[in-house]
Amino acid sequence: MSDATGAPTLRGAAVGRRIGIGLMYGLWKPRVLGAWRVPAAGPVILAVNHSHNIDGPMLMGTAPRPVHFLIKKEAFVGPLDPFLHGIGQIEVDRTTVDRTAIGHALGVLADGGALGIFPEGTRGEGDFASLRAGLAYFAVRGGAP
Repeated sequence: MSDATGAPTLRGAAVGRRIGIGLMYGLWKPRVLGAWRVPAAGPVILAVNHSHNIDGPMLMGTAPRPVHFLIKKEAFVGPLDPFLHGIGQIEVDRTTVDRTAIGHALGVLADGGALGIFPEGTRGEGDFASLRAGLAYFAVRGGAP
C-alpha cells in the first residue's frame, strides 16, 4: 500500500511478503541459508542478482522481513500497477534520475525498512558484472548495510 504521497508502506510490504510466502512455499520448498545475516530491525539493503522474473517474488517470500523493491516502471501496467503499489513496491524510471523513486527508497531506509535492489538494473547472468551506482548511493545516504 502507498500513503497519500505515494510512498510505500510497511503494511503493503508485509502483505506482499505473505503473498510471496504462499507462492514460494506453496509451489516449492525453498531452503534459505544465511537469513540470520539480515538484521531483524533497522535499515538494510538486500542487493540480489536478477536472472529470472521469479527473483523478486522469491525474495519477498523467503526474506526474514518485508522488502520494498525498486521495480522498473514498465512493470507497472494494467492490473499490476495497483497491485505492485499495493504491496509496497517502488516504481522507478530507469531512463532518468528518478527523484521520486530515490526519495521513496531513502524514506524506506529512514523508517528502518528493507530495500531490495537488483544492482545491475535489469536481468542478467547473475554475476554482478555491470553494477549501477544506485546501490552505493542508497547504502551511503540511507545508512544501511
